[in-house]
Amino acid sequence: METLEWRWLSRDGLEFYAREWSPDAPKAMVILIHGHGEHINRYAHVAKAFNEAGFALLGFDQRGHGQSGGQRGHTPSYEQMQDDIGDFLAQATRRHPGLPLFLYGHSMGGNLVLNQLLRAKPAVKGAIVTGPWIRLAFAPPAAKITLAKMMDAISPSFSQASGLETAALSRSKTVVDAYIADPLVHSKVTTRLFVGMYTAGLWSLEHAAELSVPILLMHGSADRLTSPAASREFAEKAGNKVTFKLWDGFYHEIHNEPEQADVFKVMVDWLNGQMK
Repeated sequence: METLEWRWLSRDGLEFYAREWSPDAPKAMVILIHGHGEHINRYAHVAKAFNEAGFALLGFDQRGHGQSGGQRGHTPSYEQMQDDIGDFLAQATRRHPGLPLFLYGHSMGGNLVLNQLLRAKPAVKGAIVTGPWIRLAFAPPAAKITLAKMMDAISPSFSQASGLETAALSRSKTVVDAYIADPLVHSKVTTRLFVGMYTAGLWSLEHAAELSVPILLMHGSADRLTSPAASREFAEKAGNKVTFKLWDGFYHEIHNEPEQADVFKVMVDWLNGQMK
């Protein structure tokens, strides 16, 4: 397994950190879009499983996350995060011209991947989406949403603690403890990022029937952070483009549950199926 790290500049001049894990002669690339508050290097074990199956995994720390620049948990606009993904896809294609391309988004990254597929319609063979932030697992009070939208118009970079329940990430105490101790993890979210994600999640649900590429959509049934019911609803609206799997009793990070090997097998089998 070969690992590479590099830096690149976004359209608005922000420096990003990127990483690639690649086997010899990969048969396809998977572009990972991580979740809120975390970073790409939390997926090294996922990369190992993909590499062993012949797939390269590439990704970058999103703006305001990990080793990339920007205010923690902030974006100037939702569209700029979409542009970042599009620009990274172009980089990946230049690095491995001719290789088939897949997207893989978790949580906030799942929201971004679904919207990328529906809005930008990139030239990918398909996508894996896990625990997407389509709706939160709990419904924020309407008054709080109204206030957030007002603050977004007045002070978009206003930052608050996300209030993430770390114990809800995984049933593995080791995973939760590592997350808490990780200096690159943060718990900040600004009004602009929250409102953008909240609005885009609902938009993706309304437009699910327009999906034009196959996706593997998976969620833990015991996820207390993002809504399993919203994922099921998306799958039903998108029809036969979606392979939907609900993991019984799993928490938010299904790739970090004790049964992660089973999750990786389903992912790899689905990827191989799309290569035929």
